[in-house]
Amino acid sequence: MVEKMNVESFNLDHTKVKAPYVRLVGVTTGQSGDKVYKYDVRFCQPNKEHMDMPGLHSIEHLMAENIRNHIDNVLDIGPMGCQTGFYLAILNNDSFEAIIEALAKTLQDVLEADEVPACNEVQCGWAANHSLEGAKEIASRMLDRKEEWHIVFAE
Repeated sequence: MVEKMNVESFNLDHTKVKAPYVRLVGVTTGQSGDKVYKYDVRFCQPNKEHMDMPGLHSIEHLMAENIRNHIDNVLDIGPMGCQTGFYLAILNNDSFEAIIEALAKTLQDVLEADEVPACNEVQCGWAANHSLEGAKEIASRMLDRKEEWHIVFAE
């Protein structure tokens, strides 16, 4: 038996999940009653595949900029170090369907993008490490399997 760890994803058996999926990781309630909903938005099968960094970096910029056009109270959307997905944090919105639709619209924005936002040395810490085409390939693969996003675990 593996000991319980402080980080929720370290307690997830990554050999049992089936990417792509979107799952609610947890809800944190603040002192004033506000709730932060944290989602695991998994693009790639853990330990089997990963997003290449230039494409991941570009889709991060595109999603961070565009998701806020489709849903309010986004606190953050940031990549996992394992390069298999993103964490999405939303304030006071418990609608799973609204999250799914915002993500789908955001990924469609990626497919329609002409450039990567903030892809320059003033606004980005590694501006040379981008691939719009890579981002579009990642978005396309994820969108092609949207009907599976609600299934987290393999049968």
